[in-house]
Amino acid sequence: MENKQISRHLRFLSQLMELHEENPFKIKSIANAAFKADKLPFPLAGKTLAELDKIDGIGKSIAVKIEELLETGTLKETESYIEKTPAGIIDMLRIKGIGPKKIVIIWHELHIDSVGELYYACNENRLIEAKGFGLKTQEQIKKTIEFDIASQGKFLYAQAEAIEHDLLQNLDASFTGIKTASAGQFRRKLEIVDELVVVIAAEDQAKLISALNEVSYLKFDSQNETFWYGKTEHGMLVKLVFCVPEDFVKTVFIETGNPEHVQNVFSRISDVDFQPKTEVEIYEKAGLPFIEPELREGIYWIKKASAGKLPQLITFKDLRGTLHNHSTWSDGVNTLEEMALYSRDQLKLEYFGICDHSKSAFYASGLSIERVLQQMEEVDSINKKIQNFKIFKGIESDILSDGSLDYPQEILEKFDFVVASVHSNLRMNEEKAMERLIKAIENQHTTILGHPTGRLLLSRDGYPVDYTKLIDACAANGVVIEINANPLRLDLDWRWHQYALEKGVFLSINPDAHRTTGLWDMHYGIHVARKGGLSRAMCLNALSGMEIDAFFQAQKDKNLVGKRSIAL
Repeated sequence: MENKQISRHLRFLSQLMELHEENPFKIKSIANAAFKADKLPFPLAGKTLAELDKIDGIGKSIAVKIEELLETGTLKETESYIEKTPAGIIDMLRIKGIGPKKIVIIWHELHIDSVGELYYACNENRLIEAKGFGLKTQEQIKKTIEFDIASQGKFLYAQAEAIEHDLLQNLDASFTGIKTASAGQFRRKLEIVDELVVVIAAEDQAKLISALNEVSYLKFDSQNETFWYGKTEHGMLVKLVFCVPEDFVKTVFIETGNPEHVQNVFSRISDVDFQPKTEVEIYEKAGLPFIEPELREGIYWIKKASAGKLPQLITFKDLRGTLHNHSTWSDGVNTLEEMALYSRDQLKLEYFGICDHSKSAFYASGLSIERVLQQMEEVDSINKKIQNFKIFKGIESDILSDGSLDYPQEILEKFDFVVASVHSNLRMNEEKAMERLIKAIENQHTTILGHPTGRLLLSRDGYPVDYTKLIDACAANGVVIEINANPLRLDLDWRWHQYALEKGVFLSINPDAHRTTGLWDMHYGIHVARKGGLSRAMCLNALSGMEIDAFFQAQKDKNLVGKRSIAL
């Protein structure tokens, strides 16, 4: 083992000890020895214990550790610390801009123990509230995590959106007489994108291909007459597909749907050499109504189309209000009034649901009972002075470990609606998760089940759930399921929307916004809602202000009767 490796082992041990707030003098001596080992002009390997002990800055106790490293390649003490440290906390040691002292605060004060949760907290502006953190540090941490995620070659749709926009702009600015269109995963609005597909039509393809070698915004790996593969500066894989203008529409169609979908459509067309002017013509030739790009996964929607059962997919314009939003009362950036007025004036909505964190979420300045009542007074005051708009009183109530909600009944019944969400003790097996969730669903005050699996895309898997039983329980108890529109969540997964809709469960496209600009995240919720086949009729926040007021009142009236339970 080389000195540099010994140095890394000792430095890692000192960091682990600092995470567990061990004796600072012992930590410093090990850190100093790590530095010393890296700078020595001779190798430590081959030295006896007595010789190691005599080296300046090493000493007997560290000499024993070095001897153990040289003999076994590891340290039992290090392994012991690793066993009692969450893997996500150890991962944080690699993040530029934070050391063990700051990680201790993140871990113990903010109760964050994974890089995914840390990234989410940065997006929620939660880090700047902690001691020793500021906006600059928060932004640096966020950028470092984004870089690490990008290095895996996978991107959130929201990240891919910015890359795709710049790529198409660059291509259109670089070449005249071309026509471009995005296809593939991006056009189908998949929540995770690992490749951008761009179709380029040009009369003189040879000239275009020759000139592409000169562009600076793409680095190419492989190519042939039809496809070029490269990467953007962000590490996003790009596939360029070339065609003549007459084949543009057909090529975009072929490159948009997944192979099973495309093959099934073409199997219904006898004249496969025809040159359509629109994608509508392609589906007409196949004897089908037009199928939106978001639905071109496999043949499920082809079967629906054949039976005349395609839904009229929801659009952003269909949304009449926004529910599940935060303010400065908990961990939001903007005041309650600022959030509400932005919803009215910028998004042109009719209502706004405030859902700040409940009291158990102390790391997010959750509301005590006293503060809940104070916030309700503010809501009443604002509602009196604003016209043609209403703020509904809600709360994002933590689902506690035993499945109960976070306030006594006499407080819960004061809210217009309650979003019930799991935020703590996420490491559960399926049995525990289901027991906890279904108890919350059966609570008579639960209106909406928030981010049902707790997943953070590309960074944290959700807790395991039985989707069928979870949705059945919501159906039995009249509970709405949230489509959390935050690009990191997009939870409920679109693959389960159809089952929920078949069971008569309303879905609600909620931004989980912590600032005014976060309200626009409902666009991402719309994308996955359309992939899941959601129509306006089954979206809670597509109800008008009067309709949702009546819906909430009906829910309250039903609480007098109680909810049905479903067997696990």
